[in-house]
Amino acid sequence: MTHGPSTDWGEDKASAYKSKLGVYFFISYSLVYAVFVALNVITPQSMSIIIIAGLNLAVVYGFGLILLAIGMGLIYNFMCTRKEDTMNAQEEAQP
Repeated sequence: MTHGPSTDWGEDKASAYKSKLGVYFFISYSLVYAVFVALNVITPQSMSIIIIAGLNLAVVYGFGLILLAIGMGLIYNFMCTRKEDTMNAQEEAQP
């Protein structure tokens, strides 16, 4: 007994939009991360500067990178879902 796919995936009409958006997010995150790495390489002593609540720059920047990645993932999901819904609605409206 063989099992077929559990859902019908069909054609993804928003794939070009999602790829382009993903590349933009990747580049922007990479730039923010590159600044973090550059700070560590060029002026490692700057990472020991206390920023907020007794936490140094390394900890604050590190948590910022994590939160940025999570936020960008949520924004990416929201924007892609909205684009897919728009494109599917336009397809259904066409006779």
